[in-house]
Amino acid sequence: MAVVDLLGFELLEDRPQGEGGRWVTVRPRGPRETALLLARADGPEQEARVGDRTGGRAGLFLHTDDFARDHERMPAAGVTFEETPRHEPYGTVAAFQDLYGNRWDLVQPRLSPAYG
Repeated sequence: MAVVDLLGFELLEDRPQGEGGRWVTVRPRGPRETALLLARADGPEQEARVGDRTGGRAGLFLHTDDFARDHERMPAAGVTFEETPRHEPYGTVAAFQDLYGNRWDLVQPRLSPAYG
């Protein structure tokens, strides 16, 4: 299953770049102002860091307007959460890993002047 399916994203572009490389851009369904460029590791040095680019911490944060909906949908699509949801001062959050071991936080921000 592709990352876009697991996270409920849409594929914007998937263009060959030669020598096995691809230019892949995805974004969450709905918003038009956000997109991610996915780049394949190039060589042993980069390959050794796949899945640990942030020293074991979450480096990507996927905001949602309905945590319960997405937390239920994502495991059905193959996402594995590392923890049960927790409530923090900034909102509801749970960590998960993508297909390559990169840590993400699914976050529904608490509505307040500081986060809303």
